[in-house]
Amino acid sequence: MVKTLVKASLILSLTFGLGQPIYAAEPIAKKQFGAMSKGSNQRARPFGGYAMGCLAGGAQLAETGPTWQAMRLSRNRNWGHPELVDFVQDLSKNAKKIGWNGIYVGDMSQPRGGPMLSGHRSHQVGLDADIWMLPPKSLKLSRNARENLSSISMRRAGGAFVNSSWTSEHHQVLRAAASDPRVARIFVFPGAKVQMCKDEKGDRAWLNKIRPWFGHHYHFHVRLACPKRARGCINQAPPPKGDGCADAQKWVDDILNPPAPKPRDPNAPKPKPRRELTVADLPTQCARVLRSR
Repeated sequence: MVKTLVKASLILSLTFGLGQPIYAAEPIAKKQFGAMSKGSNQRARPFGGYAMGCLAGGAQLAETGPTWQAMRLSRNRNWGHPELVDFVQDLSKNAKKIGWNGIYVGDMSQPRGGPMLSGHRSHQVGLDADIWMLPPKSLKLSRNARENLSSISMRRAGGAFVNSSWTSEHHQVLRAAASDPRVARIFVFPGAKVQMCKDEKGDRAWLNKIRPWFGHHYHFHVRLACPKRARGCINQAPPPKGDGCADAQKWVDDILNPPAPKPRDPNAPKPKPRRELTVADLPTQCARVLRSR
């Protein structure tokens, strides 16, 4: 055991004149992946899970298309697995048929996925996309306009209800997204889910994929399932069966009448602060994704 520790110490250190070892720190994953400006020269494959993984062979969504515009271009997050790029384009066409001009697309993934320098914990494998709640008035925005234009919030009363900006077209766009078989789930604020549960008079199966979550009132977050034959990609557990409307109503009830906080156990250990993910924490393939040209 002692020999193993000594060997590990030698591998991780450099010895200088005073004989004091200086240990090489593991590379912080978000810094490594955040520095990548383009996708890797590999076959498109997601590795790992949505909040701990990376993307090989990422495809870039065009900054502007006939029915979409990518926003916040300075972030360089309009990348994803080719299936995500196809999904976004398909959804934008459906939005056009519903009555919007198309869609504004927020964050997808970085060129090689992985943890981001700021913001999301997920969006790491190129299968997540944020779609703005703001119906586009123009699809000819300049780069500067895309940096400064803001989406609009759909919530009131802390997310318990939709506000006057919510329309039937929002309902239809979300239904179109959730009805796509590639979609695993969609995150939206609780009041929107409850409103859709009240308003839907037809097939309700798609409501199962609409899941209430904190925030998500300026955009809705689409998550695709792992593509077929994508070995190394880890799906999230499927949502519980049913339309999920009762669960969403419970979220709303707790917003309006918050339950009393549970008393803290004085003997319970203090939670450890979340540490930064390193490249070594990610699937082993992610190091090769970083090294690829």
